[in-house]
Amino acid sequence: MIGIVIPACNEEQYLEECLHSIHLAIQALPTLSREVRVLVVLDSCTDQSLEIVQRAGVDYLQCHFCCVGKARDLGVRHMIKSGATWIACTDADTCVDTQWLLQQLHHQPADAICGVVEVDSWRNFSFLTRKNYLTHYQDTMNHAHIHGANLSFSSTAYIQAGGFKPLNCHEDIHLIKQMQSLDLKIIWSNLVRVKTSSRLNARAPEGFASFLHQLEMSSRVIK
Repeated sequence: MIGIVIPACNEEQYLEECLHSIHLAIQALPTLSREVRVLVVLDSCTDQSLEIVQRAGVDYLQCHFCCVGKARDLGVRHMIKSGATWIACTDADTCVDTQWLLQQLHHQPADAICGVVEVDSWRNFSFLTRKNYLTHYQDTMNHAHIHGANLSFSSTAYIQAGGFKPLNCHEDIHLIKQMQSLDLKIIWSNLVRVKTSSRLNARAPEGFASFLHQLEMSSRVIK
């Protein structure tokens, strides 16, 4: 079984579109001979995220961690206990590509797959910020990027590496570093793709949105 885990903290603006994109990715699989289950981990939500998940008819857990590392780990371990042998992680403000799951299957056998992210819109940023980002981002095979919004792994590798740590950010990097230290097979693919929001109100203090904001501030100083 494939388990898809999505942590969410007040993501009513993006969650419905995220779940729809995952539905399309599941439908794109040639057959449903492998069961796919979706799990949203609602962490300290006070908005309409719960209602959105219920309308979508997907499974969910509720917690009050205010910690993405704990939320991801809760969801992943729940999926593993439910029988999932492959876990695919994304974020609630992210839309996965239609071929997202199919490409993960094409890359097997693997212990983990690190995919790439695209920014959904640059309207909130200057031309210089976009140029600097695209100049340095490696949208290629064998890249070096680690994104919790586009990270998948086997249940065996996850347990072996000790799982996501209770961190407010960089829990994804820590997990992959652990897997590397164990010489597990990690594939770095730009065929496994997602688009993530360009919002400026970051959920994680040093996450992707925070990175984009800092890049914009640096671009303004250069001007």
